[in-house]
Amino acid sequence: MSRAEVQQEHVDLPIAGMSCASCASHVEKSLNGLPSVSAVVNLATEKAAVDFDPRHVTTADLVGAVASAGYRAIDPDHEAAFHQDVDEAEVADAAWLQVLRRRLVVSTVLTVPVALLSMVPPLQFRAWQWVALVLATPVVTWGAWPFHQVAWRSARHGVATMDTLISIGVLAAFGWSLYALVWGGAGELGMTMTVHFGRPPTGDSTPALYLEVSAIVTVFLLAGRFAETKAKRRAGAALRGLLALGAKEATVLRDGVEARVPIDDLAVGDRFVVRPGEKIATDGMVEQGSSAIDASLLTGESLPVEVGPGDEVTGATVNAGGRLVVRATRVGAATRLAQIGRLVEAAQSGRAPVQRLADRVSAVFVPVVLAISLVTLVIWLLVTGDATAAFTAAVAVLIIACPCALGLATPTALLVGTGRGAQLGILIKGPEVLESTRAVDTIVLDKTGTITTGEMTLFDMVVVSAPDTPNAEAEVLRQVGAVEVASEHPVGRAIAEAARTRFGPLPSVEAFASVAGYGVEGVVDGHTVLAGRAVFLAERGLTPPAALDRARHEAEHAGRTVVLAAVDGEVVALFVVADRVKPTSATAVQDLKDLRLDVILLTGDNEVTARTVAAAVGIDDVVAGVLPEGKVDLVRSLQAQGRVVGMVGDGVNDAAALAQADLGLAMGTGADVAIEASDLTLVRGDLRAVADGIRLSRRTLATIKVNLFWAFAYNVAAIPLAAVGLLNPIIAGAAMAASSVIVVSNSLRLRHFEPRSAMP
Repeated sequence: MSRAEVQQEHVDLPIAGMSCASCASHVEKSLNGLPSVSAVVNLATEKAAVDFDPRHVTTADLVGAVASAGYRAIDPDHEAAFHQDVDEAEVADAAWLQVLRRRLVVSTVLTVPVALLSMVPPLQFRAWQWVALVLATPVVTWGAWPFHQVAWRSARHGVATMDTLISIGVLAAFGWSLYALVWGGAGELGMTMTVHFGRPPTGDSTPALYLEVSAIVTVFLLAGRFAETKAKRRAGAALRGLLALGAKEATVLRDGVEARVPIDDLAVGDRFVVRPGEKIATDGMVEQGSSAIDASLLTGESLPVEVGPGDEVTGATVNAGGRLVVRATRVGAATRLAQIGRLVEAAQSGRAPVQRLADRVSAVFVPVVLAISLVTLVIWLLVTGDATAAFTAAVAVLIIACPCALGLATPTALLVGTGRGAQLGILIKGPEVLESTRAVDTIVLDKTGTITTGEMTLFDMVVVSAPDTPNAEAEVLRQVGAVEVASEHPVGRAIAEAARTRFGPLPSVEAFASVAGYGVEGVVDGHTVLAGRAVFLAERGLTPPAALDRARHEAEHAGRTVVLAAVDGEVVALFVVADRVKPTSATAVQDLKDLRLDVILLTGDNEVTARTVAAAVGIDDVVAGVLPEGKVDLVRSLQAQGRVVGMVGDGVNDAAALAQADLGLAMGTGADVAIEASDLTLVRGDLRAVADGIRLSRRTLATIKVNLFWAFAYNVAAIPLAAVGLLNPIIAGAAMAASSVIVVSNSLRLRHFEPRSAMP
């Protein structure tokens, strides 16, 4: 069977029990060991994104593979259990934070006197060593139990993780101290001892105690794990907040009676009521009423959007005005909010190319460190013969080496960056997009719907009539608008909409007739009205006066569409219809230029119109009159010149070019196929979000690189220092815990990214 015929399925498996990069690597290796399985495990989201062939593997097999690795996965095939487990997992996550807090507080209270007794000789009293042992024992056993538990589970499956290093280091320090107290003579009553930073003094036959090392290191590591867990929850808060935006209940209209129902009971086709201040329950179309919709929570757009009958509305947005009756068009997983959630989660589950080296290093790091620690112990014993010094150096290597920061460097930055983007209406589809935004040097902009609104509007109106005709302009607009109401042409609809906006309900039309592509005619209030192209009126022997003819030529030269109107056999008016440039487009183009990007306008429209729009927004390079295939050809041509091309579009005709470009950016107000073909989706129609999306992506990539540099540099520099005896295990533990907190804190800075499109 050909590769194209293989039907791959995708599932996201929540994974419980992972605590470090090695855990994630081990789970990933176990899943990828199954036939026809491609899995990526993300430590920060605690999920495995798995693609598999259902003919060879079931989800139960995937769950079993995770279990064989020593961890627990939730099977989504059992839907009821799945939702229950997800809820339990969220509760368990919060509960785990409390467990860590409790262990940290109790361990700190017990460790302080151990540290003081061990480090300050004047405080040492008769039998103080045994008191320190009693206080340190619950810290090393109960306080450090999370590390021991994971290490033991990993050992049962023949693997080593970062927690293996921590557990061995803490237990080794405690075990050595216990040996020294019971059998080595360090437990003699009245003995005074001090902790030695670096190499202990030689010549003392009494073995040193490391009770304070085992206790203090445990406290430092618990503090680091607590801060790390809390920060990870904060990092994912943007996505959780986004998915929690949806309404929980809806007021459904059934047989004219309002009934309050849970959102899960809402079905496609149901009519529901949205009162002022309420969230719109799901995606739908307005059937009755008009209002202003606040979509800022979903799109980042601060200005409310006016909607009325026939307009589409999105679930989770807020009705800021009047009462609406909406018919549901999409519910549940099909809604736009759910789609956004899936896009963001998919981005957070992937891997950036910059992370691949970190993954390879993490996979072999633990066994290498164990080997280095053992070699350190042996060399110290052979060179110095000092077992205490050898033990100190070996334990310091174990503790300093734990590269938790390495495992968190990429996923936490992705979590925060993509989450912040979702809040701002910028959806980053995958981590590989970050590399593309860094390299892109040319931006190609579609015109219609991207730079312009994509909707024809009445731009200007010129009326010629006798001086004594009262309200001539208003009357002509009302009459022509009434005829155009029945037209399906976008130009006609623009005139009709302008008339409706000004006059409200328009008069009825009799004897209506339409000539496709040319014009319409009918009788309004007893007057014969014609509206259309000049040739349409000329065929009926109607010629516009000189003033209107001049106005027509000027408008057409500017690339706008002209409609001539005749009433009772006399050409009396000219309507100029155009697709308006968005108010923010000129600023957006300048923002792109500020990013040192070459900007090109690409459109299927005519040259004159394209040049007019380009001049209005500050674009010099224009390619007009291009078919969809031509758009792809242009992108390929630019790429052949060595350029890295970003393409911005919103229509079906842009989809192929978006896919061809190195970076595809789709306006979320456009066609679904364009959104699917893009790398970045801009939920709102503001072109300024293009520059914001590129800036946010570049900032996220830069954060990842800083995190990785810190994690690599920290381990490369610290392990040799520990091996030669220049780092005490206490300092090593503090530095290791601090490195994770620093990496996560650096990622959290992305939460404060401010888009220029939000500025006035």
